[in-house]
Amino acid sequence: MDPQRLKGKNVLITGGAQGMGACNAEHFAEQGANVCLGDIDLNAAQAMADQINARGNGKAIAVRMDVTKREDNAAAVAATVEAFGSINVGVFNAGLNKPRFFMDIDEDNWDHIMSVNTKGMWLGMQETAKQMIAQGPQEHVYKLINVGSVASRKPLIDVTVYCTSKYGCLALTHCGAIALAEHNITVNGYAPGVVKTPLWEQLDKDLVDIGFKDHEGQAFDDLAEILALKKVSYPDDIKGTASFLVSHDSDYMTGQMIHIDGGWVIQ
Repeated sequence: MDPQRLKGKNVLITGGAQGMGACNAEHFAEQGANVCLGDIDLNAAQAMADQINARGNGKAIAVRMDVTKREDNAAAVAATVEAFGSINVGVFNAGLNKPRFFMDIDEDNWDHIMSVNTKGMWLGMQETAKQMIAQGPQEHVYKLINVGSVASRKPLIDVTVYCTSKYGCLALTHCGAIALAEHNITVNGYAPGVVKTPLWEQLDKDLVDIGFKDHEGQAFDDLAEILALKKVSYPDDIKGTASFLVSHDSDYMTGQMIHIDGGWVIQ
């Protein structure tokens, strides 16, 4: 593999301060990409950007953004262009979860999860695509990459709203691919399963709080048992697929959602 295969890629990553977003940002930069880390936690995003810059491959900047606000998405795109001259990849990774059993879901729970996971993705896609269209044709396709979930294929009674939000992510990927093809913009995504990140660690605690699990760690153990590979994943297990979607190797793909779930979706 060419160690600089992402050179010339200017990438905005939402939720880039930790977890899969941070891991992917580091991996992209290692391969020569410039990355803008957008996150609600600016201090954490800046610390990650500093770490990337210290390694001397691709460059990194950090911006504070609330993905549920259109103006923040537009500002993050503008910051990417100002820093790197253009934007040619958007990775919409920001997301959250808060488990509730179906009959316990209230409006606040619904609105919060859907606003970040689905509305935030739509706004990011739209604002990034606007800039790509304004920039005009380039040698290779522009790319929008949505971070989905196995939850779009596996109904889970304890996280109904999260499942719904990720079904929305799948729809945005399919509809966006059709709508934006005329502008030389592809839209793809990847769908992780059980990834040991801060989001999953908090979910593990929340599942105990609602009485779905008896103790912390049980959710990971139970889920690992139903996976074909019999083990949970880590961000390092995801980054290769993410960089493939950013690279020219995937230029002829659009409207696809790649599952990286240890075989959960086929069980």
